[in-house]
Amino acid sequence: MDGKMFLLAATVAGFSLATTPSQAARGSDGEVKILFWQAVSSMNPYLSGGSKEVYAASIVIEPLAGFDEKGTMFPRLAADIPTKANGGVSADNLSITWKLKDGLKWSDGSDVTAEDIAFTWQYCTAPGGGCAQKAKFDGVSKVEAIDRLTAKITFEKPASYPYGPFVGALSPIIQKAQFKDCLGDKAPQCTAANFGPIGTGPYVVKDFKANDVITFAANPNYRDPQKPAFASVTLKGGGDAASAARAVLETGEYDFAWNTVIEPEVMEAMLKAGKGQIASAFSTTVERIHLNPFAVDSALGAKRSTKEAGPHPALSDPAVRRALSLAIDRDILVEAGYGAGGKATCNVIPSPEAFASTGVDWCLKQDLAAANKLLDDAGWKKGSDGIRAKNGVKLSFLYQTSTNSVRQGTQQLVKEWWKEIGVETELRNIPASVYFGSDPASPDTYKKFYADVEMFASGFETTDPAKFLADFRCDKIPSPADGWQGGNVARFCDPAYDALVAELGSAEGQEKRGAIIRRLNDMLVNSGYILPLVVRGEPSAIAKTLVDAKINPWDTQLWNIESWKRGK
Repeated sequence: MDGKMFLLAATVAGFSLATTPSQAARGSDGEVKILFWQAVSSMNPYLSGGSKEVYAASIVIEPLAGFDEKGTMFPRLAADIPTKANGGVSADNLSITWKLKDGLKWSDGSDVTAEDIAFTWQYCTAPGGGCAQKAKFDGVSKVEAIDRLTAKITFEKPASYPYGPFVGALSPIIQKAQFKDCLGDKAPQCTAANFGPIGTGPYVVKDFKANDVITFAANPNYRDPQKPAFASVTLKGGGDAASAARAVLETGEYDFAWNTVIEPEVMEAMLKAGKGQIASAFSTTVERIHLNPFAVDSALGAKRSTKEAGPHPALSDPAVRRALSLAIDRDILVEAGYGAGGKATCNVIPSPEAFASTGVDWCLKQDLAAANKLLDDAGWKKGSDGIRAKNGVKLSFLYQTSTNSVRQGTQQLVKEWWKEIGVETELRNIPASVYFGSDPASPDTYKKFYADVEMFASGFETTDPAKFLADFRCDKIPSPADGWQGGNVARFCDPAYDALVAELGSAEGQEKRGAIIRRLNDMLVNSGYILPLVVRGEPSAIAKTLVDAKINPWDTQLWNIESWKRGK
């Protein structure tokens, strides 16, 4: 299947992206400065699923294969992409065999071998480890080193899409020698390894200050002797999206700022300085609201926001959930907060186009009258304060998200719309480094979900959403038992959905897979616990002098940092 068909849109504001035909020698272009307003807390994506950690780690540790800006899979550490045609994928879809490029070195000078691949699987699947990317290895029965350069992955059942494990930045290969004593519950304790992994990528960690700044140096053992062009990388974290964009577009202090989602009129003013551009590509990232199905009263202690807490006293009513969605005007959210960088959606899976459903488009049109009628018919009556209640339970919710001006603007609009249907809303915003952090002791992470309502954005990094959809299974709900690392942040649970996910695992052909994916999408949305709002382009601010920083909707925004160089 040609991945090129999946590229939806790419926009660049300001001027054309610069490219040059020649490649500078390794380290000849000095320093490149990157700004993430969401600060990085770890360099180990297996212990944190946050984009900031995955992106930062991707320039040090790499998978067997990745995706280019057009959605085409290409080999990184692998010699080529295994297929049935070349014998790499078995005829029965029960195994895939990967061969490493010969001569690969870790940054410490030691050989990369298939033992490292097999160990990475052992690391993520070790009991008690709380691996954030465990879903990447769903259905894998074993990973074995056949010889020094060959690793075989065997599946429990035929895998129609065998490119989940070790493909994409979420499941890179880690060095066995460095992490061998970090299995299971010991994983979070390996601070030196988690902050400074030995890798195969273009850069190595020189100094790591958690939630602050990371400095990298060019990897002397990188496989391409001409790359990277920059001798060092400084990745600074903190601040907010507007200040990050300004540091590139107006002051020129930085070369690249990721995730610069700010109001359209603010962005236009910054671009007038002429120091940079905004590049954005649409793919699968959806800003969405989750409604907690479980009770969140703090008196519940460790049971809070888990199945053991019992159903939410108000949000367990499907009429309430449907009304909350109908009250939202998604077009206004796009206009006010995203401009050309957003599109209204009702889908959790908005792309590729072949997988996008039209079965839940009921949410695209705001209908306050219908929302009020739903609540009236369900017995939620307005009190003297205008807030609806039923059996002593008020429709009064705590709505949390990360600190970001666009998200706070969205919160305010939603609060006003919900007020029109008799719902009271308390707004809370949490610094992104905390909200998307991996500290199991923090009460403020989005995975703990200690609120009635929360909002964030995520998507999937490949052109096939099977692994992403698998994260909504019942057994993926975060809990104290897994260190709050489960991928099912929404806490959605439906055995029929789980069965359909299993069916997707063996479905072959785009038409058949597309039909199942659309059904799964509709089950998630029609449950009412997940309210998709906006398909977001992932915008980044890029300095005029930074060449070949190509925005990629299917991988990390640092996916080709080894090819970045300084222009005039």
